[in-house]
Amino acid sequence: MFYYIKGVVGQTAPNLVVLEAGGVGYALNTSYVSSSSVRKGEQAQFFTYLHVREEIFELYGFATEEELNCFKMLIGISGVGPKAALAILSVVTPSKLALCVISEDEKALTQAQGVGKKLAQRIILELKDKLAKANIGGGDLNGGGRWRRRSRGAGGADGAGLWQNRSRRGPERAGRKPSGGRACASMPEKADAVRGELHGH
Repeated sequence: MFYYIKGVVGQTAPNLVVLEAGGVGYALNTSYVSSSSVRKGEQAQFFTYLHVREEIFELYGFATEEELNCFKMLIGISGVGPKAALAILSVVTPSKLALCVISEDEKALTQAQGVGKKLAQRIILELKDKLAKANIGGGDLNGGGRWRRRSRGAGGADGAGLWQNRSRRGPERAGRKPSGGRACASMPEKADAVRGELHGH
């Protein structure tokens, strides 16, 4: 219904931001990360998601599209509702969430209220599966390939790079180390690949 709402911040709380726009105060459920990024009285823009269930209509909003996309991916996982998703995004940023997926860091996710070990494991497993199906440049989240950066060019919405997997194929190349100065991707580089998918989801 709403892509984003831009207005004056009327009120903030750890998981709430009220934006005043056109004489209306929009109460946005949000993460601590987003709510702490704005102050009362200043102009702000929040990207929104309307959650409808039976007789419940709740509006969620986030300071960045990247965080909104993470939220939508999280609530698409069995057992993760909007409240759990907000709790997760209140303890990990989109960047940290990407690292959690790559490194299988369930402990970081269990710091969120209401998220136990089993749910954290499911989140990591399903996010890996979602990202693998989305085919991040043909990438391998388990570290089986090599990655290189490719520019989006002028057509890119945000000028960000795309990460493309360049796995060697064929049994004759199995076990050979990369040569010619092309090193295997580091963990941060793979996390950038995941972040790119979260941002564009």
